[in-house]
Amino acid sequence: MKILLKSFVAFTLLFSYSIAAQTFTKSTFKVKGECGMCKERIETTARNSGASVANWNAVTQQLAVEFDPAKTSAEKILKQIADVGHDNEKFAAPDEVYKNLPGCCLYPRQPSFLPTEISGNVTPSVAAKAENQFYVRGNCVSCKNRIEKAAQAAGAGSAHWDAETQIITLGFDTAKTSADAILKKIADAGHDNEKYTATNQVYAVLPACCLYDRDLPLGIKSDLVHLEETPVAKKDFVAHADHVDKSIEEVKLIRMAEATALNKKETGLTFNISSKELLKAACCNLSESFETNATVDVSFTNAVSGTKQLKMLGLDQKYTSLTKELLPSIRGLASPYGMNLIPGRWIGGIQLTKGGSTVTNGYESITGQINTELLKFNEQPETAMNVFADINGRLETNITSTSLLSEHWNQSLLLHGNATLGKMDANDDGFLDQPTGNQVNVAYLLNYNDLEHKGWGTHFGISFVKDERFGGQKTFDKNINPSQQDAYGIGIDISKFDIWNKTGHIFEGKPYQSLGLMNQFTYYQQDGFFGRRNYRGEQRTFYSNLVFESIFGNTNHKYKTGASFLYDDFDENYLQDRFTRTETVPGVFFEYTLTGTKYTLVAGARTDFHNLAGTQFTPRINFKYDLTPKTIVRLSAGRGFRTANIFAESQQYFASNRVIEIVGNGGDIYGLKPEIAWNYGASLQQEFKLFNRKATLIADFFRTDFQDQVLTDLDVSTSRIVFYNLKGDSYANSFQTQLDFSPAKNLDLRVAYKLYDVQADYANGRRAVPFMAKHRGFFNAAYATGKNDRGGFWSFDATLQWVGRQNLPDLSANPVAYRLPEYSPSFATLNAQISRNFNKNIRVYLGGENLTGYTQDQPIIDAKNPFGNYFDGGMVYAPIMPANLYFGLDVSF
Repeated sequence: MKILLKSFVAFTLLFSYSIAAQTFTKSTFKVKGECGMCKERIETTARNSGASVANWNAVTQQLAVEFDPAKTSAEKILKQIADVGHDNEKFAAPDEVYKNLPGCCLYPRQPSFLPTEISGNVTPSVAAKAENQFYVRGNCVSCKNRIEKAAQAAGAGSAHWDAETQIITLGFDTAKTSADAILKKIADAGHDNEKYTATNQVYAVLPACCLYDRDLPLGIKSDLVHLEETPVAKKDFVAHADHVDKSIEEVKLIRMAEATALNKKETGLTFNISSKELLKAACCNLSESFETNATVDVSFTNAVSGTKQLKMLGLDQKYTSLTKELLPSIRGLASPYGMNLIPGRWIGGIQLTKGGSTVTNGYESITGQINTELLKFNEQPETAMNVFADINGRLETNITSTSLLSEHWNQSLLLHGNATLGKMDANDDGFLDQPTGNQVNVAYLLNYNDLEHKGWGTHFGISFVKDERFGGQKTFDKNINPSQQDAYGIGIDISKFDIWNKTGHIFEGKPYQSLGLMNQFTYYQQDGFFGRRNYRGEQRTFYSNLVFESIFGNTNHKYKTGASFLYDDFDENYLQDRFTRTETVPGVFFEYTLTGTKYTLVAGARTDFHNLAGTQFTPRINFKYDLTPKTIVRLSAGRGFRTANIFAESQQYFASNRVIEIVGNGGDIYGLKPEIAWNYGASLQQEFKLFNRKATLIADFFRTDFQDQVLTDLDVSTSRIVFYNLKGDSYANSFQTQLDFSPAKNLDLRVAYKLYDVQADYANGRRAVPFMAKHRGFFNAAYATGKNDRGGFWSFDATLQWVGRQNLPDLSANPVAYRLPEYSPSFATLNAQISRNFNKNIRVYLGGENLTGYTQDQPIIDAKNPFGNYFDGGMVYAPIMPANLYFGLDVSF
């Protein structure tokens, strides 16, 4: 026994010594990739190639390995990593292998990690060339593949083209070929070079991303705008609790500040609207941020308060989920005026999704989601000031400041103030065309990001806004109690306070696994009067959402699961009636994402336990299939539900003498049941050539079917507004086709047509929903000149919208003088703007709205007798303000 024990000890010592004697090499290499799936592929290949340890970081694009040089080598590891599709600093992946990677793994191949061995001095624009190096024009990875393939077909043993320097480095046997022969072959493939020029016919049929500028000197890269998305440094972490992994591993920005771009990788029909798009118009607040967007319809809601509302897929704004920083924002009692409470200069970007959105964001989305991101620190501190004025007496000032506090902390301070001083009455009906008043708005954002080392990131925000408006007859005195004067007036006094936090954690060594928590408290109060009618609303909301994200086996199979809680406390007073209710809604959800080579499927469901509406099950599914790299089909279906706030959401009709009547059916919310709807959609995205330039066509169809709905009936009587639950069918069909193309450099055109069919079974039969045009047309043109040596340039933008006739409420019971036709006339509006950037810090702009000057005839029924039976300021179907001119100045420091 002792002999055996001694032998075992000796063997153990010898084995331990041999292990300790092994010399392991630790090295770090640059390897290209995008997501968690790339990480798994790279690390698995490295280990299969002999590495004992392999850890790849998507942020730094670096692979750390440990290996025994007696068993393998760095060259072997990196060669096999390239063979599975990932370029690195020693080897490039074969083109065919790269092209067959899943869509989420298609990283930009330029700039390359491969050394280029360029000698000589390098200027900011042009690199000097060594022997067997030549200038060849091109733009992108497609150019690189075409150029190098042509060179090799002409006999080059090696060929490496660099997009930044515009230089190709050739290696060839002079006995078999020559530089002239190689460059001629490259020109024949469509790429001008220092010895040969491609024919116009060949150049014209290149893909749009490859259409380099032929007028630039050789060696200078074309500055074209591409629709591809490119990864950026993840310094500005936004802990989207429902998308923590994406925030870190797949944060995308549109290259060259693409104004509006359709996200090709999203399963849903999602448009990214950048700050460049917002600068095309006055954009004083969020409701004005969609004037140059064809997807959203913007309209006035009444002729007294001047409030603007959005419509999407043929339905009112209340059916669209409006979030800020992916947190519920404009909902409940804030619905009618909330769009005016987010200043345009505070917006860093907008994500607009048509149709049902992800279940992780809640159950209220029926027609889509519009998420607004606030300005945050981006690489460099910046303080900016904007001043704005128009001829109607509106003044506005914005101050925004983003700064870095430390390596991991940064902050944003956002200030806004506006005042409307002018008392305009262009149609001489005795009523102000827009209310006077002022707004003060302030927000502070604090961000922490240490994802790379500790895996933690957090975002904190706090905001407060005070908005006060007065309108009505010009003779109304806001300092006298409305009940003690004969003039008709309205007053709207709003206070809103938000405080929120989002925190996310990435698990060490598992970039695909994350945990996110978001919390928000909102207080909203509105005191208002409409003539001698008083309305007061108060809302307290707490929202919490916990999301865990991970994978099943590999990143082809991702899932998200979590729980949410929503608390709403409502207290409303209308005339002598008081309506109070408290809604508590705990919920759970699960979402699965399947990623294939050409398709992505996102299927999810949530169950919410509403204390008043009962248990609600909300399934949603989105599917994307890439028929070709330029042809994408999307399908979606889902359910949504919401509780209607009939008083807050119908304030456009308060400026009338209609009596409100509620026909209850036993529900617990104003005696009514909640609204439930199914939404189905299909879309086609096609890229092609138009006038030898790249163009994108998008066609989509969505249908919304209401299982239950709270109808607002204006036709029962001209003296009543009647609310009741749907008995029968209610649906909205929406078809839109949109063409985006650039017929010339720096000239972008967008043409769209929309067809709506929106009908419901009202108490007296099925009819079209009022104030919804069946046909709408849209045209936008944007042009910018080239930049001078100080970064200055001119930009021009114009948007023409045509609105077809709309079904109007039935006023046939009124005397002839106080009636409306069955249908409104069609009309067109034109907005335009010209701006001058003197350099990167100073910009001035001059613009006009409704330059066609079209206004609605008689926007207020019986305006001369506002306390009479026929007075009605809610019958608005067209602009009520005449042409408006504005001026603005932007200065950044």
